[in-house]
Amino acid sequence: MKTSDFYYNLPEELIAQSPIEPRDSSRLLVYDRKTEKIEHKHFYDIVDYLTENDVLVVNNTKVIPARTYGFLETTGAKVEFLLHKRVNLTDWKVLCKPAKKAKLGAKFFFSERLACEIIGLGEMGERTVRFIFDGVFEDLLSEVGQTPLPPYIREKLKDGERYQTVYASISGSCAAPTAGLHFTPELMDKLRNKGVKIIEVLLHVGLGTFRPVQVDKLEEHKMHSEYWQITEDSAEALNEAILAKKRVICVGTTSVRVLESAVGEDGLFKSGSGDTSIFIYPPYKFKAVNALITNFHLPSSTLIMLVSALCGREQTLAVYEEAVKQRYRFFSFGDACFFI
Repeated sequence: MKTSDFYYNLPEELIAQSPIEPRDSSRLLVYDRKTEKIEHKHFYDIVDYLTENDVLVVNNTKVIPARTYGFLETTGAKVEFLLHKRVNLTDWKVLCKPAKKAKLGAKFFFSERLACEIIGLGEMGERTVRFIFDGVFEDLLSEVGQTPLPPYIREKLKDGERYQTVYASISGSCAAPTAGLHFTPELMDKLRNKGVKIIEVLLHVGLGTFRPVQVDKLEEHKMHSEYWQITEDSAEALNEAILAKKRVICVGTTSVRVLESAVGEDGLFKSGSGDTSIFIYPPYKFKAVNALITNFHLPSSTLIMLVSALCGREQTLAVYEEAVKQRYRFFSFGDACFFI
């Protein structure tokens, strides 16, 4: 398949620039993969589609203030740093802009107590940096860093917590798992009261999720790896659901990538962690996921390719065409769809 096979035309005015309040009042397009029927609802209606025979898998990653600006020790030149993957306690994979200023061995200062040195060079502006700091790194980063909103969002976010899910708990992402932004604590309580089991997994969102595909043939696209983790409690809950033949519903493509990366040959899970660079596109046989709640994704992105693997390319593009026709809001702060 070609990258262009997943393109659709999106009017710019449908790209959501700010989140809707309350979170669960966004619109929800429901698509039944068997009947190919489309329904137009609101996100709070998701309660009507889930029962005690469902489990909901969410990604509990938390976005860090990953965008910051450093000043070159020798000239004072300003360079943007986007932290996207932690290597160890001091080293990170980052994107630099302009990258030509971030040469091997170059040292940058972010504040009096936070600096870094370039220790590795990668492709397309990627660098490995070693941070030098006096104090708690996370605290120092929060002093100088900014919430890394996607480039298509031009409005300033008034409340940084609106780019976090209400269940975010483990810091490490440079982007939010945006399908989860629609949930409120009250909505999650309603689901639990119906008997829906909510299971948390972790994937720190990095370049693998959102970097654009820049090759024509999908097989040539290389996904960046991202860190995932499944706890013992989550693995046990997943296995109980699978053995009971319950429906496994993922909230967001990042949760899908965790499950499809970690599931064993027997269809069950063990607790653990690792890096995944899984690239899901048609044809792909899902091993663990039955249904998906997600936002509307960019044309020709790996995310719309994943949805197409679940629903079929033509069917997915037809759903998107209907969403455009009905003036749904797209991307990170946009509306949601439920593929059942």
